[in-house]
Amino acid sequence: MENAKDLRLAVLIDADNVPARLVTGILEEIAKYGVPTFKRIYADWTKPHVSGWKTVLLDHAITPIQQYSYTIGKNSTDSALIIDAMDILYTGRVDGFCLVSSDSDFTRLATRLREAGMKVFGMGEQKTPSAFRSACDKFIYIEILNQQEASPKQIKLADLRKKEKVLNKPDKLLVNLIIGSVNDIADENGWAFLGELGNLLLKKRPDFDPRNYGFVKLLPLIRSLGQFEIDEREGGRKNLKHVYVKVKAG
Repeated sequence: MENAKDLRLAVLIDADNVPARLVTGILEEIAKYGVPTFKRIYADWTKPHVSGWKTVLLDHAITPIQQYSYTIGKNSTDSALIIDAMDILYTGRVDGFCLVSSDSDFTRLATRLREAGMKVFGMGEQKTPSAFRSACDKFIYIEILNQQEASPKQIKLADLRKKEKVLNKPDKLLVNLIIGSVNDIADENGWAFLGELGNLLLKKRPDFDPRNYGFVKLLPLIRSLGQFEIDEREGGRKNLKHVYVKVKAG
């Protein structure tokens, strides 16, 4: 993926599993990875629990797809989304998909889209089953998008109180993941390029994101662990530094 920002994405949202209040944060997050070519949201719009979405669809140019629930206990919304995804795939007009749901029913869809050469980004709650998360190239927890809803005043207060939202605390599993990844790509002196390290971590764990641990970027997270040496080297362009990471000697 040479230029992620140029990816044409089909954004397909399962309204039953995603709160409408996060729509702005969701679309801003998606903009980091590409340009939405399709924006569709699926629900039985006669049901009261999705009424919150109706007020934000027009503002964000999201097309609602009506799917009646003909049978109790069956999620026809999932079927409609899957059928549309395959139709879009065969048009050849997109480079990837963003599946916004916490439902494991989309695991096979994500796998099939990747088999077809599509980039697949998943977005859902932390409770999303691991099978769906692992089926995506990258999975983003929507809980970390709550911070984007805060007003500037609230953000300043949060900074002063040092109370950032943290989904997971750094633990031994995280440290071992980073150590193993550094060793996998390190040069003969043990140094690994930070950019390459971030890509490898994402390949190993599609739901890996420094924001899950309360850090905006990977480097501050690694610094906080205290088990790595960091070397910032001057790059070819002025004021550009290349960051390398090395596991500290035991």
